[in-house]
Amino acid sequence: MTELWVERTGVRRYTGRSSRGAEVLIGSEDVDGVFTPGELLKIALAACSGMSSDHALRGRLGDDYQTTIKVSGPADRSQERYPLIEEDLVVDLSGLSDDEIAKLKTVVERSIDKVCTVGRTLKSGTEVTFEVTNSGQS
Repeated sequence: MTELWVERTGVRRYTGRSSRGAEVLIGSEDVDGVFTPGELLKIALAACSGMSSDHALRGRLGDDYQTTIKVSGPADRSQERYPLIEEDLVVDLSGLSDDEIAKLKTVVERSIDKVCTVGRTLKSGTEVTFEVTNSGQS
């Protein structure tokens, strides 16, 4: 299993790391060149939807199809949560009939609903635990 962690690199700045060598810069909205944690949540959802729909779209549009998945949703600062996250998978379907588009949309939505772990987790909720460990303890 891939290990994941973040390391503090400055005031409200962190670097997210994986045991596979990946890195992502994380910080507050007023810091250039970083993602906020909320932005990463939304990007994770969009990427998961893209990956979950890839097989269906490749099968109908070919291996070289291009897509962008736009994701947005403002925070409710009074509750410190995102009450709504909206995704929009933008793809050229001009070569398909209306019937083919409708069928492809259904297949894509079913694929995402079935295998997008991030989306399924957000929709159903999940238990989160948190612990503080003393690194100076012998």
